[in-house]
Amino acid sequence: MSSTPDNNYRFEEAGASDDSIQQVHAQLRKQMPDKSHGGYPFLPLGVLGMMCCAVFFGAIYLANYSVRFDPLVINEHAKREKPGAVVQAPVSPVVLGKKVFDTICITCHQATGQGVPGVFPPLAGSEWAQGDEERIIRIVLLGLNGPIKVEGKEFNNAMPGLGTSLKDEQIAHALTYVRQEWGNKASEISAETVARIRSSLGNRTTQFTEEELLKIGK
Repeated sequence: MSSTPDNNYRFEEAGASDDSIQQVHAQLRKQMPDKSHGGYPFLPLGVLGMMCCAVFFGAIYLANYSVRFDPLVINEHAKREKPGAVVQAPVSPVVLGKKVFDTICITCHQATGQGVPGVFPPLAGSEWAQGDEERIIRIVLLGLNGPIKVEGKEFNNAMPGLGTSLKDEQIAHALTYVRQEWGNKASEISAETVARIRSSLGNRTTQFTEEELLKIGK
């Protein structure tokens, strides 16, 4: 039985549609990744992996050896500080000692170091201020009572001890200032020396006399 024109038309239309679909599928297959290598070409993945490793290990290297790109790293003698940090110069013992002197000692011994004639002995040019450091440290720690001769002049008054109100470092600074001010020329006194003498006094609380002090250092 021969086909009718309508049937031939349906078969031809169907055949044409199948061919078109096959062509579209063929084009799509060409555009799809090659699944023989897991769906993606091997070379690009390898390059990507190498780049990731390079970035990772490069970051570790910079973190350990870049010294944060410090411009001072080329100068091994330069003092490195944080950017913007304020570098404070160390304050000399004389400057610190003047603050203690101006707070406590200036009333009796005056800003000029000349003291009050006939009442409080001078420190400027004083053999006591520039003499044996252990003597003057003891005077400041426990005080002085009774007559004392300074620069050929006798003074008879009492000086209270300051050991309970001043720390070793404060006493050291104040005495260093006294020994190097107003033309005085004597060595600096350390806080360690003050601490050693304080410890040697034990539980003593009485003031020293000139006679006792003159025995020290002989």
